[in-house]
Amino acid sequence: MARIIDLPLELLEYILYMLDPLDVSRIAQSNRLFRRIVYLTPNYQRFWRGLYLAESLDDPRDTVTYLGNPRLRTMSSATSSAMTIEDSQIDASCANLASSVESCDIDWQGELQRIIRARTIVRNPQLSRGGEWKEVLRTLLDLATTLPPVPFAESECTSRNVAWVQRLLQDGAFLDTESMTDDQASHMCEEAVEGGGRSQGIVRYRTGRDSQTPAYQRPELTAEESQMLARLHTWVGLTRRDVTRPQARIASRAFVYDLRNFGHANAFGPLMLDGTMRVDWKCMWALAHAYGMLWIEMEKEEMGDYSDHSMDMDTSSEQYSCPLSLPFCQSVIPPGTSLDMELDWAGVEGLWYVGYSFLDHREFLIYNYSSHNGALDTSIFEDDSVPEMHASVTMYFRVVGVEPDPDHPTRPKINYAGEHDGRFSVAGYVKLTPDHQIRWHFAGGNSDQPVWNCEGIGLGGVRSQAGVLGVWSTVFHDAEDPVGPLWMRRQQFIVD
Repeated sequence: MARIIDLPLELLEYILYMLDPLDVSRIAQSNRLFRRIVYLTPNYQRFWRGLYLAESLDDPRDTVTYLGNPRLRTMSSATSSAMTIEDSQIDASCANLASSVESCDIDWQGELQRIIRARTIVRNPQLSRGGEWKEVLRTLLDLATTLPPVPFAESECTSRNVAWVQRLLQDGAFLDTESMTDDQASHMCEEAVEGGGRSQGIVRYRTGRDSQTPAYQRPELTAEESQMLARLHTWVGLTRRDVTRPQARIASRAFVYDLRNFGHANAFGPLMLDGTMRVDWKCMWALAHAYGMLWIEMEKEEMGDYSDHSMDMDTSSEQYSCPLSLPFCQSVIPPGTSLDMELDWAGVEGLWYVGYSFLDHREFLIYNYSSHNGALDTSIFEDDSVPEMHASVTMYFRVVGVEPDPDHPTRPKINYAGEHDGRFSVAGYVKLTPDHQIRWHFAGGNSDQPVWNCEGIGLGGVRSQAGVLGVWSTVFHDAEDPVGPLWMRRQQFIVD
């Protein structure tokens, strides 16, 4: 009688490539031949490369970092840093010795195992082990921020990583700092009961659909992990939970209009208040949420849709798209271009759309002086009686010079100037922060008298259509001066 193991090796590999990597690991435990194919052949990385590329993921050899550098390709032993798919499925004895590793610049096995492990934790967080969240977040950030570039600003999103991450995180449960969706909560509670109820650092509650108690609480995150989660959320953009939970939007607006969150220590921008000038990704997410929701509202109104804004938005619909999201995050790098050789590596020169939102100044002051025991009264944001207004201008930026940056030799500081209608002028610079993010600054006003101060951080990859997100304020920074979200993006076309 014919047996599957009698098939040619090439056909067996092809069959394995059609399976989910978790199923491949299970099959490898059931048969010596499959175990040898998956783990023990001298050229095992070739098999894992095929398994990786069979997934809906970008070929890492074609990707660049968010600063436009080719992805680092260093080969490591599969046992040194790779995460196991499941301890019960992959025995340590299966790990290939470094001496048997073929010459390769990517640890295909380790990379895919990290990705599948991260997917497992997102889908079922109760399986997480102590201290694992940082690695899971790092893996998801690597997938979201290391993407193939597109040649032109008007190019369509072509990244498979983008689609994979969106499918995994689109409901917003993993990114939400409060609780999971009702469906996931119910699923988690059922599994918790079957599995004994409690695992390391995670507490589950039995709750009904109408209960306000979260059915799941993730382990308490460290400050670094909280920043990583906020950065991932900012890159992914608005999820279903973000657009359907009014309290989440209230919290974001309350943060971005709170004067206490901006001061000289963070240059009145989305930076840490400890004076290190590192990016505060919690602030960045609040800005992205507040401005992104306003953007969708404006799109709806432009299309003549005046339905309720808070409950009927569907981020999976192409009808209302927000550019502050992952599909717009691919770096724009024309073929044959090396940003290391470009003085304008950030793509400053060109026509820019600059949008900003604000509250009526009287209401802004009422909110900021509503402190009770240290907490501001956020009820001002609970209805439409205090609308959030929006304005925009277009300005042409031109590079006026560059300065060496000893900390980042291939990314010098770019000085630029701009103008609007020949009257309003700006002067600013682009440079990398100590944590290697792209910081934009400019001050502007009429007749060379600066009035407005703007601090922003580049979203997405360098030159991407996700633009620059930040905070506008005044150059005077008086006690009652306003602040608000600012977003700008280089225009694809210049129309006379």
